Amino acid sequence: MAGTPHIVSDVMTMAVVAVGRDAPFREIVRTMEQWKVSALPVLEGDGRVIGVVSEADVLAREDFRAGVPSLSEPRGRLSATAEAGGPTAGDLMSTPAITVHPDVTLAQAARIMAVKHIKRLPVVDDQGMLRGIVSRADVLKVFLRSDEDLEEEVRRIVVAPLFPAPAHTVHVDVRDGVVTLRGRVADSPLISLAARLARAVEGVVDVECDLTEAHSGGVGPSDRPTPAV
Repeated sequence: MAGTPHIVSDVMTMAVVAVGRDAPFREIVRTMEQWKVSALPVLEGDGRVIGVVSEADVLAREDFRAGVPSLSEPRGRLSATAEAGGPTAGDLMSTPAITVHPDVTLAQAARIMAVKHIKRLPVVDDQGMLRGIVSRADVLKVFLRSDEDLEEEVRRIVVAPLFPAPAHTVHVDVRDGVVTLRGRVADSPLISLAARLARAVEGVVDVECDLTEAHSGGVGPSDRPTPAV
């Protein structure tokens, strides 16, 4: 009954700046500066994502080069110092890349970013080919929907199915993302359901439910007079 959740393809950026495995250090830095991005997918072949190189990866290498290792340094660190003059994207990247598919929900993408402590995710198809990129800012776009848009969706996917007119009159008002439901309905169990469904609409900040149960006004069994004996 609820609307279809927004997915990554709804908000992802399709024009993605990326580099190849053999891109040299300076090209990586220039590309990040030119396009004002903090991470670049690393591609191989026709566009398969094999890793991601980030500002953190670049800065870690620069910090490492600034130090002067002694003979007591681990062998791996000394080897890295020896070749530090020309690292490539393949040397610097984090691999395997953490990616998502276009049909992943925004909630799932946000959770991956939070758990992995990353700001953006390459979007790939079933073959691992780059199709776009989604960032934290993209995920948050859903919460920037207009009040009018939210009101229309709440009416369409919550009010219309649960409280069809003319039997019920339910008013929907949205201000700053907060939905207010007002009116009188015959089925009291549907009140809590309506609040839950409205709260599940992506972009809704909160729900204030002022729905009340409407009584038919008829005479119930307990109200009938007791027959005289």
